[in-house]
Amino acid sequence: MPSQNAIGVFDSGLGGLSAVKEFLQLLPNEKIIYFGDTGRVPYGNRSRSTISKYAFQDTNFLLKHNVKMIVAACGTVSSVAGDDLRNNLPVPYTGVVNPTAFAAEKKTRNGKIGIIGTSATINSHSYKLRLEKLNPTLKVYEQACPLFVPLVENGFIRRDDQIVRLVIKRYLSELKEQGIDTLILGCTHYPLLRDTISDFMGDEVELVDSGFETAVYSAKILKENDLLNNDKSVKQPEFFVSDTPDDFKNVAGLFLGRDMEHTVTQIDIEKY
Repeated sequence: MPSQNAIGVFDSGLGGLSAVKEFLQLLPNEKIIYFGDTGRVPYGNRSRSTISKYAFQDTNFLLKHNVKMIVAACGTVSSVAGDDLRNNLPVPYTGVVNPTAFAAEKKTRNGKIGIIGTSATINSHSYKLRLEKLNPTLKVYEQACPLFVPLVENGFIRRDDQIVRLVIKRYLSELKEQGIDTLILGCTHYPLLRDTISDFMGDEVELVDSGFETAVYSAKILKENDLLNNDKSVKQPEFFVSDTPDDFKNVAGLFLGRDMEHTVTQIDIEKY
């Protein structure tokens, strides 16, 4: 498998672009092909069988582009279909759960870790089970935050927005009362709410960004498999979506933290 091949990254919508941002910084020599299933977002309230079906369609599309690795930049997919993908894909795979759990376990000082994610992610208990396997003495608290993804997807991310602050307070008050010192942002949309979450939780609570930790872990996997690209030529990422790409540029700028020259192509994901 040539090291020049791209890394395939996918998410239920555009939240995975927060992980792409980290990939572009950590692995500047790599080409990224991103698929956002904007026509079927969100995955977080779907059944396990539907999430699994969508995940394999998404990865089949990326495999058509001869990618050398696949990353599910989606807490829901990683939690519900991660094991099936890992066992069935012909290229190295990672989701966000394992890298993020490893990082959180290392960071906590008092052994109390909070997890926020979509309903599907929280109901799967994927982060909780992984953390308790890493360290059975940990106290792990979970909270589903189903309104966070629609807030972000609709541009409600400003630190001073009263709606954002009220929703965060509603969801996170109980976690704050438990005295956690580490909080896993278990969905790649959530880093866009990071500042407001941090304002509410306080400086003593460390936030763990699943996108960043997954990019670090992916670099490790590529190195171990001798798949790092050493060609320093500029490579433009490619972006694909399953619904109209009209709003992509504005939303992508939010997630990526910069405007980029890029192509956005709409595809029919049901064909894969």
